[in-house]
Order: sequence, then C-alpha cells, then structure tokens
Amino acid sequence: MTQTRFDVLTIGNAIVDIIAPAEPGFIEREGMTEGIMHLIETDRAEDLYGKMPLGKQQIGGGSAANTAAGVASLGGRAAFVGKVADDVLGDVFETDLTAAGVHYTTGRLKGGALTARCMIFVSEDGERTMNTYLGACHQLTEQDIKPDEIGGAAITYMEGFLWDPAEAKKAFVLAAHYAHKNERAAAFTLSDPFCVDRYRAEFLDLIRSKTMDYVFANVHELKSLYQTDDLGEAVRQIAKDAEVAAITMGADGAMAVINGEIVSVPAYPVEKVVDATGAGDLFASGFLLGMARGQTVESALRTGCLAASEVISHIGARPQLDLADLTRRHGLVG
Repeated sequence: MTQTRFDVLTIGNAIVDIIAPAEPGFIEREGMTEGIMHLIETDRAEDLYGKMPLGKQQIGGGSAANTAAGVASLGGRAAFVGKVADDVLGDVFETDLTAAGVHYTTGRLKGGALTARCMIFVSEDGERTMNTYLGACHQLTEQDIKPDEIGGAAITYMEGFLWDPAEAKKAFVLAAHYAHKNERAAAFTLSDPFCVDRYRAEFLDLIRSKTMDYVFANVHELKSLYQTDDLGEAVRQIAKDAEVAAITMGADGAMAVINGEIVSVPAYPVEKVVDATGAGDLFASGFLLGMARGQTVESALRTGCLAASEVISHIGARPQLDLADLTRRHGLVG
C-alpha cells in the first residue's frame, strides 16, 4: 500500500449558504412558510437571489464539504469532490474551501444548472426560512471520481444525500471501489432520517456487503435504519452489520461500535448552543482524522465531540477557531 496523499477525502453536495435578514412581510409576500425549508427550481432560485440585499453573507456549505473543512482545521490533509457550476457562486464555493486548506479540483459544470445554494432568510425573531436549489451539485458523475485521489486518501467519506441522483449514486459506488482497490477505507453518513426512509434497503446492503467500512449516524437516523424506537436494539443491529459505526447522541456525547465492541464518550459542555447546524459534520471531521492517523477509538471520538462543540457555539457550519490548537489545549493527540 502506497503512502497516503490525504488523510480524509470527502464527496458530497457542493452548496453555497446565503444568509440575509428578511424585512417584515417579505416571507409572506414571497409565499414562503416561515421556519420551513423549501426545495426550489432554477427560475425561483434566480428570482430570490436577486431579491436578497447587497449585504448578504455567502459561505461555502454542504455536509461533506464542511467535514473536509473541519479536517483541514484540525491539521489534517483534506480533499473534497463535489460539483459546482462555472458561475459566481461556484467561485464563492471554491474560494472558501481552498482558503480553508482543502484540496479541491472537481471540474465545473458548464452550460447547465447553476451552482447549488441554500438561501436563508432570517426574521427579526431569529427564525430561519430556507430555500434550497440543488442545481449543479446533483450533476456529479463517475467522470468526477479520480482514481489517484481516492487511492491516495486513507479514508474516503461520502454523504447519503448522494444516493438521490442516479449518476451520483454510480460515482459513490465507484469511489468505494477505488478505495478498496488501494486497501483504503470507505465511509458514509446516513445524512438524514428521511434519506434513510427512502433508501433503507440499499443503505443496509452497502453496509452488509462491506461496500462501506464505516457508517456515521445520529440516534434518529440509526433508529430509522433498523425501524425501531429502541436505541439499544439499533446499536445491537449495527454491531452485527458494520465493521465501524460512529453514532452521535447530542448532549449525551457519542459512541463507536467497532467489531462488536462499544466505546462511548461524553459531550464537551458548551455555554450556549447557538446553532446546531454542522455538529454531525464536524464530529465526522474529528473521528475520521483520528482513525486515519491511528488514534485510539476513544481519542477519535473525543476529537469529534470537541470539534462539534466548537461549531455549535456560533452561527455557521464551519469552524471559526483553529481546531488543531483547540485539540492541543484539551490534551488530544494531533
């Protein structure tokens, strides 16, 4: 097995988060339901984007991209594969990710859909109303999967949301093939309980067939996977099916099930949970990097929980502190 080029390579939806205040009455005039996420098409995306104020925040996002940014902040060698269009928001996404220290060279979509964006309107009371346009990120194909990049990553990590578009699904499986061909690990996150509901049988097959070596889930996703309200039963089932499962439990911390053995750690306390967005993404950053670098399972879990505690203490799904420095201050192995 050759030396690794990356500790963690992630594959997922490349999305730009655009955040702006909503003036009184705007949500109602635009026919939105406050506090709800609306899936929208191209014309609506262009119309709403044009109505956002000049002072809007534009920040690269997407679950797997957030995980890659977290790995880089922890001092790891990170790469990301995901599709944007050849447009202004594609520039925003690429600039943000490369500035975070993530290797990103996926070819852009030309002449087709626009770069995916989640337009978030924040009401005076802090309520967030989201409008998500998936656009170019759903155009990922097998041609975007580079054997040398996958083969050079200790762990390749993918998001379950990639299972929606047919071509991205093929890319997902091909990436796992290249990882295993090079004796590397393939990992994925269940992403969302609704995603699990759509693809339960296929996700279970990915795990049981050993196409995926690592599985990431929160409590709700894991229960949904095994269609049980009993967490203990769900853990017993994943212990039989998966080589490695990492399970986040919110304020109760996290656990890992490895070859049938269970290791649990508590959460790091935070003064105030400001925004839980990205907690699972950043937990994955710490756990994946720890495993890629041969840390103990407990240390990898603690690193994941610490990274998650940082991201929930502020607005936004990417770290604001230097996570490598934070882990050193908490006595965790780099």
